[in-house]
Amino acid sequence: MRFVLATRNAHKAEEFAHMLAPHGVDPLPDDVVLPPEDGETFAENALGKARAAARATGRVAIADDSGIASAALDGRPGVRSARFAGEDATDAENLAKLLAEAPAGSAVAYICALAYVDPSDGTEHVVEGRCTGTLAAEPRGDGGFGYDPAFLPDDRDDGRTMAEITAAEKAAISHRGRAARALLAWLTSAG
Repeated sequence: MRFVLATRNAHKAEEFAHMLAPHGVDPLPDDVVLPPEDGETFAENALGKARAAARATGRVAIADDSGIASAALDGRPGVRSARFAGEDATDAENLAKLLAEAPAGSAVAYICALAYVDPSDGTEHVVEGRCTGTLAAEPRGDGGFGYDPAFLPDDRDDGRTMAEITAAEKAAISHRGRAARALLAWLTSAG
């Protein structure tokens, strides 16, 4: 099966292309307009984007919404992770704001809602993946993106951040990796 991936984020597109194999992931056509991410949950935002892509292309579409939740900040930035430091904030600005507001060693979790929409029969399904960890005192590593340089995953005991591990190691434990595997399992059981 081939999916249209409702994102303009090249990092996410690359990750999902590997994690959803043997299924194919096609980029979102340039003329498709995605709705604003103004939902209260990751699932609402993911479904909105998948529905828009499916409606515009007439093809099965998938979309994710993901972010980081800090226990010290009552779950923030959550669905506002990409805009935590402002509407046009860079990854570095968002990360700096999180490090300034949440103490090192505090609990954090990456959350990914991954939505599937098939316009031919109206099927909609959402899965979720989570990766828990702690916040590093300062950014380390040049891999990954977003909050990865300060995310110390609980699934590893070697002290490396998500930005210091390999792409394969990250896919095995990340919120997106877990959501992708859940979607693949659902596709197998539904098919």
